[in-house]
Amino acid sequence: MIYDVLIFGGGVSGVSCALILGSAQKKEFVADKKIGIIAHQKGSMLQDALFNNAYGITPGTLGSELLETSLENLASTYPQINQILNEKVVSIEKQKDLFLVTTNKNNYQTKIIVVATNSSNAFNIEGLMEYVIPHQKSIASKNRIQLMNIDHKVTDNIYVAGTLAGWRSQLSIAAGSGAAVATDILVEWNNGNETHAHDSIKK
Repeated sequence: MIYDVLIFGGGVSGVSCALILGSAQKKEFVADKKIGIIAHQKGSMLQDALFNNAYGITPGTLGSELLETSLENLASTYPQINQILNEKVVSIEKQKDLFLVTTNKNNYQTKIIVVATNSSNAFNIEGLMEYVIPHQKSIASKNRIQLMNIDHKVTDNIYVAGTLAGWRSQLSIAAGSGAAVATDILVEWNNGNETHAHDSIKK
């Protein structure tokens, strides 16, 4: 199977991106798209987080709980999105109109990549290292990194979301970043015409 988009990372920005793409699959130009998320979470900054200040999240929610429930909700609400669990991306390689994505266990092919891992300087995905720069909004002593991008776009068919896109480490910001990338992909699939994905009780 060839994916139309493959998301790297099962944290806030990655799952937010997947949720928006999943909710759009009733649209004619999205209906046949194959979407996957490599939901590696071990390095997520949410592991030790406690949330009292994030919109829509009950105060006192633990980040570790949110990591679990977010994937469960994604699976139950948008089961068409393939969740690839317990795998970590090792490298990407451009092959004509596709990318070969290699994890520690398998190989995948995709047309579009969304990189939504965290901004730790342990980032080491071969094929993306040329885009790594110091994080522009983080304290230098924290040694955070980001991928060079313009409005989330690294290069043709490669997007970056969340703290790795250069945003500050706030759940609400990361979620919005992932959602923004998803809507940019929807616009691309819709031949450049503005679009978004809303669910409504009126429909």
